Amino acid sequence: MAIRTLDDLAAADAAVGVRVDFNSPLTGDGTLADDARLRAHVDTLDELVERGARVAVLAHQGRPGGEDFTRLEAHAERLGELLDADVSYCDGTFCTDARQAVQGLDAGEVVVLENTRFYSEEYMEFEPERAAETHLVEGLAPALDAYVNDAFAAAHRSQPSLVGFPERLPAYAGRVMERELDVLGRIEETPTPRVYVVGGAKVPDSVTVAEHALANGLAERVLVTGVVANVFLAADGVDVGRASTEFIHDQGYETEIERAADLLAEYGDRIQLPLDVAVERDGERVELSVSELPPGRDEAVMDVGSDTVDAYADVLADAGTAVLNGPAGVFEDETFADGTRGVFAAAANAEYSIVGGGDTAAAIRKFGLTGFSHTSTGGGAALRLLTGESLPAVEALR
Repeated sequence: MAIRTLDDLAAADAAVGVRVDFNSPLTGDGTLADDARLRAHVDTLDELVERGARVAVLAHQGRPGGEDFTRLEAHAERLGELLDADVSYCDGTFCTDARQAVQGLDAGEVVVLENTRFYSEEYMEFEPERAAETHLVEGLAPALDAYVNDAFAAAHRSQPSLVGFPERLPAYAGRVMERELDVLGRIEETPTPRVYVVGGAKVPDSVTVAEHALANGLAERVLVTGVVANVFLAADGVDVGRASTEFIHDQGYETEIERAADLLAEYGDRIQLPLDVAVERDGERVELSVSELPPGRDEAVMDVGSDTVDAYADVLADAGTAVLNGPAGVFEDETFADGTRGVFAAAANAEYSIVGGGDTAAAIRKFGLTGFSHTSTGGGAALRLLTGESLPAVEALR
């Protein structure tokens, strides 16, 4: 069954619950440090406002016990500045006050309801039928005519606000969700040759991305960076140093070395390993050739080296599609940002380029890089699609 989109929604004067992902970094005083997550949903919300819907926004911020677990009042205020509409805030989500706030909206008005995760049901996961029976869904659904899910970044969760409402209401994908599925769900239709840059510290997920891309003919080449590269180098018999080896073992990634070895045995000519790496020595960046790494050294690998950046850039220069999944090193530290900056800048020059969300998107923003064809709003959700898995919140829309 196809997923309905806003094109299929009769929005005029309808009370529409819109699940978005406003989860944002906060400053010390609880204000928004970055409104990128809010701006991502402006197209969906503006369209509904212009078409005369009465919009109730559902979102979460942080996790219980975390410093960023807070109310959505600041989000509502900022959203009012971004939208050409009256935006109010309600400190409830499914209580009488929340239902009355929705019912009291005029066409083209918006209310931001309280943080969905203030309610214990929302940080548990359910099958859709059971999610539809939670207090959150049962309490709010009667005040709504339709439900729109635009929260792609949370689509890998099976929480009530994501999978419960489609059991009770006509359900639609918002424009963010629609774009993400069109791009990440159709990698096989993008220009060839396809080059995947697989890095970061989430090694099991990244190895699965590489395996899926190679086994299904989605990638002609896979370039490995970050901790993922250390795992592949170790699988290739390279001594990556005591500190990096201990990190791999402390994270329980020994089996990933075995998986990487299997991939190298089967697809070795399509997997490219770093030529050199950068370590920290006396507070300075020192680049070492992989072929000349001294055995048993203490320094951890913090980045790929300049020869690797040049070699990867040569591969990416001929790419029809570049898919970025994970940074090349500790990019938050400017001393070790060169690898991520250089590889990502080269990927932006591909005919078609996809940024896989999460830390990858954060690095893109940090470096001010532009020119990418698609930057995903989701890290975990993007990973799921790139590994061929389904997303509970998407399946609930079908």
